[in-house]
Amino acid sequence: MLAGSAVVLAGCATTGRPVLLSAAPSETWAELEPVAIVETGTDALTIGVRSRGCAAKADFVFRVDRRGSHAVVAFARRRLETCKGPVGQASLRFGYEELGLQPGEAVVIANPLTPSA
Repeated sequence: MLAGSAVVLAGCATTGRPVLLSAAPSETWAELEPVAIVETGTDALTIGVRSRGCAAKADFVFRVDRRGSHAVVAFARRRLETCKGPVGQASLRFGYEELGLQPGEAVVIANPLTPSA
């Protein structure tokens, strides 16, 4: 499933939150870590990833590319989990300032969106 195909407009430019857009096929990368959720808050973007209980933000890196009028954000796992707990989901919060996103900016997530991630 393409990362942006199920992403619905989830922000509002007037609140300062980035606006999530559906991704074009050239903006998604099936090789990236699947994400189950993408949420925009007042000051951060939160992604939900598959975890056995020990996934942490420090285990992930991100890249932001600018394409015309929007930013394309990709998240990648840099360390594999070594714990053996039951499969669940971890929520990882990345601040807009940390990501280099501007208030109200249009954003595409390059990761595949998989609700069961």
